[in-house]
Amino acid sequence: MDITYIPMARGFICLAAVLDWFTRRVLAWRVLITLEADFCIEAVEEALVRHGAPEIFNTDSHTINASSRMV
Repeated sequence: MDITYIPMARGFICLAAVLDWFTRRVLAWRVLITLEADFCIEAVEEALVRHGAPEIFNTDSHTINASSRMV
C-alpha cells in the first residue's frame, strides 16, 4: 500500500493505493479529505476480495500502516 498526499487549492487530499509491485497494477484505491485507518483498511479489503491474498504485503513507512488496525 502506498499513501500519497495530493495538493489541492485549499489543502490536500489523501490517496491510498494497493499496488501489485510485479505488474505495477493498482488493485484498489481510495481518495479522502482526511487520512484515517478505516480508509486504508477499505482499500486493502477490496484488493483482497477482488484479487485474493498475496504472499507478501508491503506498505510504505506511513504511521497509519503501523497502527494496530492495519496489523
